[in-house]
Amino acid sequence: MYADSTAVLGPLAAYIEPHSYDLCAEHSTRLTAPRGWAVLRLAEPDPGPPQPSSDDLEALAKAVREAARGTRGERAGGDDSTVLSRPRTHLRALPDPDA
Repeated sequence: MYADSTAVLGPLAAYIEPHSYDLCAEHSTRLTAPRGWAVLRLAEPDPGPPQPSSDDLEALAKAVREAARGTRGERAGGDDSTVLSRPRTHLRALPDPDA
């Protein structure tokens, strides 16, 4: 907030803002503002267990759709009885490494 002469430090940005920059923990603790400016340090939110984002869910849905399309194989000339290839696409559930 340049007009307010305030430097605000908080969690990493969730979107691109032209006048904000992400800093590592070391640099954020050493940051100093110009003389006469205030430094406002916002508390980090409690991260808790990670939650799936919409990007994760969209990627999973896309993988399922692609796997479903690939299991049909390619048909020769519209004849449903002749399968030219049957790709080996499948999804597997992996165990949680932290469990």
